[in-house]
Amino acid sequence: MAINFNKAEFVLSAVKQSTFVRDGKPQVTFAGRSNVGKSSVINRLVNRKNFARVGATPGKTSQINYFLIDKQIYFTDLPGYGYAKVSKDERDRWGVLMENYFQESGLITLGVLIVDARHKPTADDVTMCDWFKGTGCPLIVVANKLDKLKKREVEPNLQVIRDTLELNDDIPLVPFSAEKGDGKAEVISLIQQFCQK
Repeated sequence: MAINFNKAEFVLSAVKQSTFVRDGKPQVTFAGRSNVGKSSVINRLVNRKNFARVGATPGKTSQINYFLIDKQIYFTDLPGYGYAKVSKDERDRWGVLMENYFQESGLITLGVLIVDARHKPTADDVTMCDWFKGTGCPLIVVANKLDKLKKREVEPNLQVIRDTLELNDDIPLVPFSAEKGDGKAEVISLIQQFCQK
């Protein structure tokens, strides 16, 4: 089953548990800090400039957005986390939405955690990584903004990410540049592989 990632359509935004999509298609769930370039990574994977809206203000996505890829799988875009300017009520609502999403078994086929290749993962990144591990589903970690690093910084930075998130050897860590497309082929190949099991 080859998936044509260029055939992508927005389906819906879920703001509460009752509107989660449960139609049995595989769901590739994307999570990342508000300013890590999550929308840009999704846009790069589907070859569209402004497909997953790139927010002018980090923390604007407070719902779960579903995109149907080639009528075969979903890209599920979780709200960005860790943005300080969001009100406490909004943060609490976000927390409940996330807990409901992660606790319901059968929703996540593959987790994609996006971190910043330049920095050590934050406490929020570690929490999100643990949530993914807790589902028992496969996980890919994508280290975005690779283009901002010097060549000699790449390996040591990836090691810091691997150590901080306590990634086993079987969890792929893919250096990625949404800007230039580095890592895109590898991520697409991993998504195909995990969604065909």
